[in-house]
Amino acid sequence: MALNPALEDVTARIIARSREARGAYLDRMARAAEEGPRRAHLSCGNQAHAYAAMGEDKDQLSAHRAPNIGIVTAYNDMLSAHQPFETFPARIKAAARAAGGTAQVAGGVPAMCDGVTQGQAGMELSLFSRDVIALASGVALSHNTFDAALYLGVCDKIVPGLIIAAATFGYVPGLFVPAGPMVSGLPNDEKAKVRQQFAAGEVGRDKLMEAEMASYHGPGTCTFYGTANTNQMLMEFMGLHLPGASFVNPGTPLRDALTEAATERALAITALGNDYLPVSQILDERAFANGIVGLMATGGSTNLVIHLPAMARAAGVILDIEDFNDLSAAVPLMAKVYPNGLADVNHFHAAGGLAYMIGELLETGLLHPDTKTVTGEGLKRYTEEPKLKDGTIAWEPAGGVTLNDKILRPARDPFQPTGGLRELKGNLGRSVMKVSAVKPEHHVIEAPARIFHDQADVKKAFQADEITEDTVVVVRFQGPAANGMPELHSLTPILAVLLDRGLKVALVTDGRMSGASGKVPAAIHVSPEAAKGGAIAKLRDGDLVRVDAASGTLEVLAEGFEARAPVEVDLSANRFGTGREMFEMFRQSCGLAEAGAGVAV
Repeated sequence: MALNPALEDVTARIIARSREARGAYLDRMARAAEEGPRRAHLSCGNQAHAYAAMGEDKDQLSAHRAPNIGIVTAYNDMLSAHQPFETFPARIKAAARAAGGTAQVAGGVPAMCDGVTQGQAGMELSLFSRDVIALASGVALSHNTFDAALYLGVCDKIVPGLIIAAATFGYVPGLFVPAGPMVSGLPNDEKAKVRQQFAAGEVGRDKLMEAEMASYHGPGTCTFYGTANTNQMLMEFMGLHLPGASFVNPGTPLRDALTEAATERALAITALGNDYLPVSQILDERAFANGIVGLMATGGSTNLVIHLPAMARAAGVILDIEDFNDLSAAVPLMAKVYPNGLADVNHFHAAGGLAYMIGELLETGLLHPDTKTVTGEGLKRYTEEPKLKDGTIAWEPAGGVTLNDKILRPARDPFQPTGGLRELKGNLGRSVMKVSAVKPEHHVIEAPARIFHDQADVKKAFQADEITEDTVVVVRFQGPAANGMPELHSLTPILAVLLDRGLKVALVTDGRMSGASGKVPAAIHVSPEAAKGGAIAKLRDGDLVRVDAASGTLEVLAEGFEARAPVEVDLSANRFGTGREMFEMFRQSCGLAEAGAGVAV
């Protein structure tokens, strides 16, 4: 199948834009690879320190006969998605030993839960935690004792941070090992309904707590299609998971077998053998284009519009918002998973999941088929699914049909002909909107602005019944340089209530919304941000603002708007408490949201 012209054009544009940076990156990786396995260059003293606690594996390590895997883990038992990783290192070490290799936990990285910090001060560390994870992974891998790496991570900032590190150490082969989603609990639409009822004062906190606990109820990733599960999709589309690994539930025999198979594969692709396959060869321009296609076909999280550019820069690939916009226009929306629909990721996986989607997109020329992947083959391997037979894992063709067309549709008969994202730009700057969950009648909103500098003030205005007319709610000074760019997902229920009351309401912000942003039209990631003098800082209460996802415009319809001086606000309240004082250097050095808001890259 010939490549879709839009995919071909966007990829060519990415390659041309990245030529200098990618060339320099590949030169660095080639020089590092020429040095050979890292342990060969360590002194006897260096090695003695590295192997002192390795017990029965010590002889294998010191003799250099066997490849050694470095495990970078995001385990903690506060985060449901990462709690299953507690037992992974022991299983990986046993699998490595059985295959003639060794494995060591190279280091741990932080993994914060955005669900715990939503609407709290801790959320202001969330985006920056991605760069902390990248830096911590760099420390772990800097010991130069590893021939391959296994990255154990799932959630919002964890996978992007690990990717930045894996690309930086791109001469080291690596696989990403997921833990899988929790089994289905209270349906997401019922949870959302209770949240709106609580916001409207119709039910008490006891009912809200009951619904939340029934929804988030066990080990594994949250089951809605937010950033965590979007990350897992990306790892398959970009060839860094084993095929079909993303959405297998934790604590099952198949999940354990996939972890062991990832270990065996990591040992097989080191420079000590004949099948050397470093991460730098996998993460190229085509892989990132495939990732964007997957994001659009699934209606994935808007957070990846920030993370993918940061991830790509670590591999010398330069992405732009226009790449997302143009591929969204060409890629059909094939999935309806909450908040885009009623199903959760377990239902999506049962209906055919990623293997079906990848097969369909390959058949219609919407994916590069010849990318390198950890399997050593092209992307067609990802149309297969893992099966466990007599204790042995094998991959079989997935069948090529959807088992539920209310959740998963063919590429030629999609839910809608275009993907779930639009770039909006105009005299307010550049932003994005996730339109896949927004009803068409809400794609264009023209209304007076109401300006807020804190999401808590929006809630107060709602509770005081002050928003009674069509309104564009503007929440500014929420960008990375202002306060770390927290998600404003806690505003979704109250804005949804206003929509249900018949008001035309939109959100405009230089902050973020999560992958669960839902039905509220939201122009997010406005760049340049207010704290850097962006045009959003020139807005005044009552200015007429047009948020137009149909034409892709974000405009202030007020005479003399451009000539105004941007307002400045006191941001000192964002600088202290909950550890925020330690991140001042991040706020000062971070990039623009449209380029990934990076600190480490």
